[in-house]
Amino acid sequence: MVFLAALPRVGARVGARAAAVAATDARLCSISRNSTSRACFSTGRGEEAVVDLRSDTVTLPSRDMLECALAAPIGDDVMGEDPTVTELEEYAADLFGKEAGLFVPTGTMSNLCAVFSHCHERATEIIIGSSSHINLYEGGNAAGLGGVHSKQLQEDPISATLDLDEVRSTYRHDNDDHYAKTALVCIENTHNILGGVVLPKSYIDEMGRLAHDELGISLHIDGARIMNAAMALDTSPSELCAGADSVSICLSKGLGAPLGSVLVGESEFIRLARRARKRCGGGMRQAGVVAAMGLYALQNNVQRLAEDHLRAKRLAHALGAMGFILPRDGQVDTNLVFFALPNETDISVSELCQRLDREYGVKIGGGYSRPGDRNMNYIRAATNMGVDDDGIERTLEGIECILAGR
Repeated sequence: MVFLAALPRVGARVGARAAAVAATDARLCSISRNSTSRACFSTGRGEEAVVDLRSDTVTLPSRDMLECALAAPIGDDVMGEDPTVTELEEYAADLFGKEAGLFVPTGTMSNLCAVFSHCHERATEIIIGSSSHINLYEGGNAAGLGGVHSKQLQEDPISATLDLDEVRSTYRHDNDDHYAKTALVCIENTHNILGGVVLPKSYIDEMGRLAHDELGISLHIDGARIMNAAMALDTSPSELCAGADSVSICLSKGLGAPLGSVLVGESEFIRLARRARKRCGGGMRQAGVVAAMGLYALQNNVQRLAEDHLRAKRLAHALGAMGFILPRDGQVDTNLVFFALPNETDISVSELCQRLDREYGVKIGGGYSRPGDRNMNYIRAATNMGVDDDGIERTLEGIECILAGR
């Protein structure tokens, strides 16, 4: 695979400890994938593990990941003296073909620092999708904390893309006192609420040309699940994101790290983002203990995302056969599956979720809506490294039995 073949070349710069991590990865590959990737959650019902599909953030760090944290050289990162944080930032920047990186505690802070950095002038505006994570799930922080106005455009419900002509017509110069000046376009890859949809390189490149060549503004990618996108497209992150000025990379969504994101971009952009991180309270001291787990996640847990994608497709196919309503005609790109109850059923979403948890040890989340069918109550399943094939089988068995009234 193109993407997988690129990873060792990127790792050449990360130093002696990376070689030890690679050796650990080789040992892991010799053991059963299921036994190394499953995280065991106690249900109070003996040794049976909970099947937790609520999110791909619920996974626990593996023993090897924790051992990397214990062995990591550390220092004061606010003073620029934590070698493991620096290693992670350089590795991520290399992986995405950017000049520099910045380690932050959360994806929300990473996106906010990106907005602050790109919009460091006063009276600025960003263009975002109305169903995007930045718009829906980050507390309105760009406006509330940064004083940055947002112009929301509805994404296409199938492709999750913003219409380029609409972006073009929405752009505002600073030559009219009535308008905030447009400084940035933000896109999300993969797109969460629209179903883990992958934005292809061709679209990112086209949006980048529009932003840079026509409008003279920047393009930021909320890449919380960007590694899923790269895996699904079988391309390298650097190729996929070449048209973007900055990318936010989450280490805890699907990759198994307990926390953290890395923001990558040009050196001056990262300098301004580092200043923004301080204003957000995101400067951490001996952060190498968690940065080491994030580095391990990037170096060892990317390839296995393909397993999550296969299990998500299998889950979606079976749910469709049971009569559940799936958007995009059941198409699943990555690890997220959205589905609504069959038209003829007496059970509610909340009852289904509660009974799955109580009777089958399966956790799943409902209450999602999508553009175009806001009255539909969707359930989301996020396959992850804590759920194996048996977990998918138990999920489907539980759903089938509950629907059948058993």
